[in-house]
Amino acid sequence: MASRALSLLKELVRFPSLSRQESAICAFVQGYAEAAGLPTCRWGNSVCFWLGEGTPRLLLNSHLDVVPPSRAHPFDPFDPVELGGLLFGRGTADAKASGAAMTAALIELAEEGWSPLQGQVMVALTECEETDFEHNGLRALRKVVPKPDAALVGEPTNLVPMVAQKGLMILRVDAKGKSAHAARAKLGENAILKALRDIQRLEDLTFAREDPWVGYPSVNITTIEGGIARNVIPDSCTFYVDIRSTPAYTHAEITQHVQSILESEVTVHSDRIVPVATSVDADIVQACLRALPGSRPTGSPTASDWIYLSDVPTVKIGPGTSEKSHTSDESIDIAELEQAVDAFKHIVREYFAGSADT
Repeated sequence: MASRALSLLKELVRFPSLSRQESAICAFVQGYAEAAGLPTCRWGNSVCFWLGEGTPRLLLNSHLDVVPPSRAHPFDPFDPVELGGLLFGRGTADAKASGAAMTAALIELAEEGWSPLQGQVMVALTECEETDFEHNGLRALRKVVPKPDAALVGEPTNLVPMVAQKGLMILRVDAKGKSAHAARAKLGENAILKALRDIQRLEDLTFAREDPWVGYPSVNITTIEGGIARNVIPDSCTFYVDIRSTPAYTHAEITQHVQSILESEVTVHSDRIVPVATSVDADIVQACLRALPGSRPTGSPTASDWIYLSDVPTVKIGPGTSEKSHTSDESIDIAELEQAVDAFKHIVREYFAGSADT
């Protein structure tokens, strides 16, 4: 017989819950939690359920939405298939396995008669993590529930506790020149050549401060556009820079550093995905390490809803391999899914045991 987590994950995968299409899966999860005897609350297409009341508050969060199917899925992406100890399907790794394991863990804790002696543990499965800032469910949750004292963000980390996460900022760089006929190029100023010089400067750019968990920021040129005709010296050229930031720098510091070395004009296109980190001394990190003997904290290069918990001690952790996210062969190791249920239960118990001691 399939375990609760596996059976639940199969049901979740069957919902084609692309971003902003999570209504049906949200209703299903709410009904599932209520059938298990847990109090629930729904806002938009996000749902939460909990044990206990008061403080400290521990939040377990993952997301209900998935990205569209890739090409060449070996099976129907929304029809879960077991094969060779793996479960295939869109969202199996990112991140419905985390949601299923967190849900199963809370239900099993309730069935075992456990509840925080003082405090509350809440599971929140939220909408629009993948694409939609304006409708992001965790962002909305922070406006309607009290601030948690600690959090776990469920993403595929192979159950390795991640205590830092890179951010993302995108800069727009505008090189300005002077147009002229290509036959009289000396009368103009070629903006593409100015952009080329700046691109080389960015290729050579280094950063002095290394984050202990995620290293140095990375800088990549991703798009470029310039020129209006083959016989006209271009007076403008625009390119975009993808910067994966680290907790060692603020986005303002990085922007200032980039502008200081370039000829062209630099503007911030996007900088809302901030880098985040949690001290290894935080109660939630120590709870993870006690619950998972032999594990060692590390950092994550990928973004997640952790950015909406930047003011809360948080660990990113969940079953699955990040490299499988958004791929045609997305899958989850079923044994790891089962391990995740026990891991979340132990982390919750350890967190509240530690909180009681302090």
